[in-house]
Amino acid sequence: MSQQDKLNRLFHSRSLNRRRFLQGTTAALAGLGLSSCGWTLADVQTRTVERGDSNRLYIFTWAGYTDDNLLAQFEQQTGIQVIADVFDSNEAMLAKILAGGGGAYSIIYPSDYMVLKMVEDDLLTPLDLGRIEGLNQLFENYQNPPYDPGNGHSIPVSWGTTGLIYNRQALNGEPENWEYLWQNQSQLSRQVTMLNDVREVMGATLKHLGYSLNSQDAQEIEEAYEALVELKPAIASFTSDAWRPQILTGDLKIAMGYSVDASEIMEEDENLGYVIPKNGSSLWTDTLVIPKTAPNPDGAYAWINFMLQPTVAAEITKRLSFATANRVAYEQLPEEIQQDATLFPAPEVLANCESVSPVKEDIAQLYDRYWTRLTSS
Repeated sequence: MSQQDKLNRLFHSRSLNRRRFLQGTTAALAGLGLSSCGWTLADVQTRTVERGDSNRLYIFTWAGYTDDNLLAQFEQQTGIQVIADVFDSNEAMLAKILAGGGGAYSIIYPSDYMVLKMVEDDLLTPLDLGRIEGLNQLFENYQNPPYDPGNGHSIPVSWGTTGLIYNRQALNGEPENWEYLWQNQSQLSRQVTMLNDVREVMGATLKHLGYSLNSQDAQEIEEAYEALVELKPAIASFTSDAWRPQILTGDLKIAMGYSVDASEIMEEDENLGYVIPKNGSSLWTDTLVIPKTAPNPDGAYAWINFMLQPTVAAEITKRLSFATANRVAYEQLPEEIQQDATLFPAPEVLANCESVSPVKEDIAQLYDRYWTRLTSS
């Protein structure tokens, strides 16, 4: 396949980057009529919904988490029309909710650490687990997750990891640990991208140094910053999406990225691989929650129960390349997907991974100060 063919396929790929929607394209995409697909950009308009409108459900989700088939199937089962708005980061989602712009949403898709924050801020409705069917079909570790004991406020919908996507043909040996970046820095000059995410990048570097991804030790955080300053000449950019066409055309050798994006892009080039560093990385989970302001809580419970149906969860995994938290759905997947180590890593690989956790305010500000220095210099 030619480089141009790869780029064309990437442009028309089935889903957008999980964590960061394409920047600067709001007006253009709105002009393409995305609302006809059942989802829209959240900042296109401010939603107003009458409480008690049981025939319409607004959800606030990541780009690529819904498609026409999913929305049509739900409406066929329940008679409820779903309109899905998308956000590009947990922080952007929270900012809109706190600013009062989220009153229309009855379902939101925060990540694990954001569930903790939203519970702390009293933004979520405690779930009536008696109204939810299929909780016992989740993997055991998701029936009582540390970020939400007993699933009191959230239901897991997907999960994944952060690692390194790399070009086998372009490297001298394949990476196994984060150390590879530092050890091969001279051969990687301007050929590496890191995520545009302070906690992910600093967390990976902390793991490289043997510390916790969620360190709150000022000296350890400073060491991580200094290590990144040392690596900076090898880093072409900090980006969560621009690496995709660059690695397909050979302009990059390694990109830090999410497992879901790795799974998709590896279909475009057999020379690309994905590794979760042995010294550990981040493990993320995205969830379904009902905000306290939900105008259609009955519809929200209907959506949760729909998403917990094993056949639905299995089809989402097959179509959209997200690892399911549903054990029964996993058992329904084709063997080649079950054995896909990018989507479903072995337990021993995950043993050293950590979920991003909130840190104290002064420590969060310390992370941000170092990040500003790193990315602006």
